[in-house]
Amino acid sequence: MKYIGAHVSISGGVYNAPLNAQKINARAFGMFTKNQLRWNAKEIKREDIKKFHRNLNKAGISSQHVLVHDTYLINLANPVSEKYNKSLNAFIDGAKRVEKLGLKYFNFHPGSTLGKISDEKGLELISDAVNKTLEVTEDVVLVLETTAGQGNDLGYKFEHLASIIKNSQDKNRMGVCIDTAHIFGAGYDIRTRKSYNGTMENFDKVIGLKYLKGVHLNDSKVGLNSRKDRHANVGQGIFGWDVFEMLMKDERLNDIPLIMETKNSSRWKDDIKRLYSFVPDYKKSK
Repeated sequence: MKYIGAHVSISGGVYNAPLNAQKINARAFGMFTKNQLRWNAKEIKREDIKKFHRNLNKAGISSQHVLVHDTYLINLANPVSEKYNKSLNAFIDGAKRVEKLGLKYFNFHPGSTLGKISDEKGLELISDAVNKTLEVTEDVVLVLETTAGQGNDLGYKFEHLASIIKNSQDKNRMGVCIDTAHIFGAGYDIRTRKSYNGTMENFDKVIGLKYLKGVHLNDSKVGLNSRKDRHANVGQGIFGWDVFEMLMKDERLNDIPLIMETKNSSRWKDDIKRLYSFVPDYKKSK
């Protein structure tokens, strides 16, 4: 079964996210738990948590299909100690907010070396941050996101993510989210059935499909191996609809949140409907 949605707004309160997902007929959704451009946020109120779960039930969406995204300010590979610690503290706070909401998956970009340290040192810093976060949380799953490798971002090679998982103290609480636009920008082709299967087989070999906890369904405005992060609405970029039809028919992507991350939210409802039209036997399962 496929669980498709989009990264929805929490404007007015986190409890509005499930209702915003319901409006577009989503069966999964992504969200922040606070303003993604601020370091600090008020603690989530107990009543807001109750309202969140009431609305989640109203929308008919399982907590297993909510993919919380970390804020963009955090850089767990920052070589400057003061800034690294600030990021680490914010990351731990974000993970704890996920747990307070009774959710499971906390999705994050690994980090950037800023061109000041080696990739290896950057990966060590990320691994240390991951382990410190695992130590002070209980059951949140830390989901590494693939990147395009823009600037000095780590995570554009499957080997980067495999290294972080290998060095984690609790591999059962680690996962990966594939961003289709990001991996394409990083050089992993998915435009044909052969190249897509080759990429997925490579992912399984290097990381392991058991770690795949979500997918960001984004088309790309830029070419293969561009090392740039430029999202397009599904079917409206270089991939076109054929690629997303192929994804919807891939059973390896069953039972995990499949989330669109595009600014043109006016298309989401129609795009979700079209994506589901590609899913075999979807009408029979409704």
